[in-house]
Amino acid sequence: MLRVSHLTPIAPPALSALRLSLSPTLNLLSPSNVHKVSTFAHSQTSLSLIFRPSSLHSPSLSVKWVLQRMVGNPCPKGTASFSAESSSGDGREILVQHLLVKEDNLKLLVDLQQRVSGGEDLSDLAAEYSICPSKQEGGMLGWVRKGQMVPEFEEAAFNASLNKVVRCKTKFGWHLLQVLSEREESVLQDIQPEELHVKMQDPSFLDEAQLIDVREPEEVAQASLLGFQVLPLRKFGSWGPEITTKFNPQKDTYVMCHHGVRSLQVAKWLQTQGFKRVFNVSGGIHDYAQRVDPTIPTY
Repeated sequence: MLRVSHLTPIAPPALSALRLSLSPTLNLLSPSNVHKVSTFAHSQTSLSLIFRPSSLHSPSLSVKWVLQRMVGNPCPKGTASFSAESSSGDGREILVQHLLVKEDNLKLLVDLQQRVSGGEDLSDLAAEYSICPSKQEGGMLGWVRKGQMVPEFEEAAFNASLNKVVRCKTKFGWHLLQVLSEREESVLQDIQPEELHVKMQDPSFLDEAQLIDVREPEEVAQASLLGFQVLPLRKFGSWGPEITTKFNPQKDTYVMCHHGVRSLQVAKWLQTQGFKRVFNVSGGIHDYAQRVDPTIPTY
């Protein structure tokens, strides 16, 4: 069972029971039971249940594929964007679990709601009765924000009191949902090479900020920037589980790769791990070399 008292300060990914499938290897990411959200192994069709299409990622078979599904958003709207521009303006994210039954099964829903009122745990009932793939995780959808979920579910969830189980209906059926916790919405945005260069001229910046390079060692050997700690994406399984112990989620965190693609995936994942302010180096070290410092080799 998952209760608020079990939650750790660092929240699990904002996944949904309806998100893109996740690799089972993501079990490594979870320093606590609540982070089991990272281990979802749902089919892509599950995405259509609650989350809008715009929050979905396209599949690929790589570590990038794993990360995409780790930070892929709830139901149907498109490709997820965690940039500041996509902020809902609500200023908060909520941790939600739910169960889903068919539209013609209202009697079962009412019975389950009564059982919750009688002291049974929603996550246990979801595991047994829900038709959503999230049943494998006790109905856990993870941390979500406005704009990610279908309107009916979103309205019910963001207006629900903490821990109170409420009912709502969507085109997928009847839901019982419960908001377990809420937190301030985090920020993820691009930073241009020129702006990063200016910041790096300030000696205090290297002391106050956290700089992460997710390229492989052979790439770093060809070109690098002072102050960046190398966390090769291919070794994600080794450093992922310890990310919140080696880095401070409250500090500004800058992520860089070759062209800004891999770093964006990691930046999105860091956001789901509770990092409050994450910046992706736009264009990566390649653009930095071309636009700021030509002495840095390109490859």
